[in-house]
Amino acid sequence: METSELLKKVRKIEIKTRGLSSQVFSGQYHSAFKGKGMAFSEVREYQFGDDIRSIDWNVTARFNHPFVKIFEEERELTVMLLIDVSGSNEFGTQKQLKSELMTEIAGVLSFSAIYNNDKVGVIFFSNKIEKFIPPQKGTAHILRIIRELINFKPDNKGTDISEAMRYFTNIIKKRCIAFVISDFVDNNFYDAFKIANKKHDVIAIHVYDQRETSLPKVGIVKLKDAESGKSILVDTSNKETQNLFAKQWLERTSFFKTQLTKNGIDLVSISTEQDYIKPLISLFKRRGLR
Repeated sequence: METSELLKKVRKIEIKTRGLSSQVFSGQYHSAFKGKGMAFSEVREYQFGDDIRSIDWNVTARFNHPFVKIFEEERELTVMLLIDVSGSNEFGTQKQLKSELMTEIAGVLSFSAIYNNDKVGVIFFSNKIEKFIPPQKGTAHILRIIRELINFKPDNKGTDISEAMRYFTNIIKKRCIAFVISDFVDNNFYDAFKIANKKHDVIAIHVYDQRETSLPKVGIVKLKDAESGKSILVDTSNKETQNLFAKQWLERTSFFKTQLTKNGIDLVSISTEQDYIKPLISLFKRRGLR
């Protein structure tokens, strides 16, 4: 991609996601993801209505006048974005590709994090670890992440979520918040999720396209697997084929949701035709109520 075109795309994503983060998500994010606790900040004179349990008796005795301790939330959170860059995400029949939706979601989460003075890091994965960006703070860092999301070309097209989770748990030592943004077209990654969630706070963001849930009646078409490259001819007008396709989707997603819920992992599913604001706010609100 030409540099000028890349900069325009970065700017477009920045304007949209930064605006949403500052106006919509920042407070919700803060409530949903708590800091490490409360740390002493300063003392001030007692005011009517202050909790007497916060009185600093040493300072009060020194000045012969009541003073109270003021505490502030200790944040210093680290947010990791584990982003699926496999071939299946270069698909979309509605408003945008799955990869484009993932970029916007990652941008919103990143800006929400830095508005709350948290660090953000990224792991790009396919069926191997494609790139690791260590956690940092600051707008320049977030813009680098967005540039990478737009312009990154993975070496491989497959998906191995288990490998991504293993790498993540090995490289990030301190507890953090991890958003796994993927279409989750993979198998047998639940044990790796479970292990990661014992050490970290893992949230799954499932991105999908409506055409993955049901086939349109358009006759015989060639369908190509974006990860393996294999193609097959499918009669989309055949009722049995349509039913089987829809059944397989429902079974796979139902099993996926059940496994994550069983292991205490939050999940939000977002379609490429859907506005992602409401699902994310709903997620933040659910967590904020705990």
